[in-house]
Amino acid sequence: MKEEEDVVIVGAGIAGLATAVALKRVGIRALVLERADGLRASGASLSLYPNAWVCLDALGVARKLINLYAPCRRVAITNVDTGAAQEFSFTKAFNYRSGAVLRVVHRKTVMEALAEELPIDTIRFSSNITSIRIQAQESSSNNGTLIELENGTSVKAKALIGCDGVNSVVAARCLGLAAPVNSGRWAVRGLSIFPQGHGLNQDFQQFITAGKRAGFVPLNERELYWFLTGKIDTAKGKGMERDPELIQRKVIENFATDLPPLFTAIVQHSDLSTLTWAPLMYRSPWDMIFGNVYKGNVTVAGDAMHPMTPDLGQNECAALEDAVVLGQQLGELIARSTSLVSAEVAKAFGRYAERRKWRAAGLITISYLSGWVQLAGSGRLMKFLRDVLFYKLLYSRVLSVTYYDCGRLPFVNSGSGSEDLD
Repeated sequence: MKEEEDVVIVGAGIAGLATAVALKRVGIRALVLERADGLRASGASLSLYPNAWVCLDALGVARKLINLYAPCRRVAITNVDTGAAQEFSFTKAFNYRSGAVLRVVHRKTVMEALAEELPIDTIRFSSNITSIRIQAQESSSNNGTLIELENGTSVKAKALIGCDGVNSVVAARCLGLAAPVNSGRWAVRGLSIFPQGHGLNQDFQQFITAGKRAGFVPLNERELYWFLTGKIDTAKGKGMERDPELIQRKVIENFATDLPPLFTAIVQHSDLSTLTWAPLMYRSPWDMIFGNVYKGNVTVAGDAMHPMTPDLGQNECAALEDAVVLGQQLGELIARSTSLVSAEVAKAFGRYAERRKWRAAGLITISYLSGWVQLAGSGRLMKFLRDVLFYKLLYSRVLSVTYYDCGRLPFVNSGSGSEDLD
């Protein structure tokens, strides 16, 4: 079977769904190809900083989520070795629209909210791609990309957007981007449930010690998101990614023994189905700047474009920014010519890449360095870098990168406008 589509998006994660919604808002239908048989909500929760809420507002989705989760108004950071504690107010730092403050949310809820905005036939599940070929015609207006599926279907697209994650097929095969780099750090994450309530306030609590950083933050009165990251040899985590009971036991009996008992108690209440262990990967900033993040009518977004360590919580936030900027660039084409022409798509993708590569490279760099300094060793120099230079002098400036507005979509279809967060 042969099909033709204006835009094909590979991957129905946060980036893919948000991009499809952004394109719908500017009058462009996209086909989303997802290899799983349903929405893939890997990871139970995610942190949405001010820049993410501004994007969700532009997509018309913020109104569905804003009242479901309480804002996190401050972070308390405790040095386990010395007992020193510092507090930082998010609301003072982010004097933004009233709703655009840090909230930790259920990943599945965000994905469902995005998917609900799309026509029912937008997402095609169980779509296994066997090949992707860029077709160059004599007339550049006829250029396209041919996607072959395992079931024998061929889809020709005027524009292809890879939103297929860290190990992106589109990034590797079509753009030749280098594989992501292992940071030498790992992270364990999970969601804990207290049926009778956890009794904690909405603060983001973090604990640091030499080589490790841990923390937790409530989603609501009964659920807490927690994490633990460290520099321990990733070989010690072999097999953990497939065994949630082993993850929980290792954290309690090995990794968290020098952390406060409260943290261990939270881990003991984990929903085992939400526990994940993974090495932290990132794309080298120079690959973002000098590599091909687009080629002709092909580009990437989200983790396919800019995988980064989670130290600033910007992975999904940056993916939402990508979606809005793609909607802006392709929407301007529709506003001028009412249809997509391959040669113009390539120019639009070039403008998108120019806007996003520097922003993404900066986020990757700051995230990596933030994680590195917070996992500093016990030497005097590293303690000075972490406790004085980073937390007391630079922390607020580092978090200011989340105080970012990538703008609104160029126009919105009648009756489906976005709503302010006020």
